[in-house]
Amino acid sequence: MEHNPPATWLTEAASVAVQQGAGNLLRIVLVVMVLGCAFTAWFLLRGYKRKDD
Repeated sequence: MEHNPPATWLTEAASVAVQQGAGNLLRIVLVVMVLGCAFTAWFLLRGYKRKDD
């Protein structure tokens, strides 16, 4: 699997947005943001789980 730096992904996303308008790029950004927030919340809140041993 080839490693692509984030700058390349951003450049490709911007070029696609120019062709298709800002709607698709905005949807992608919002989905990534929501998934990132959910993952961060899960990661932080799992430390507060009480162990009743």
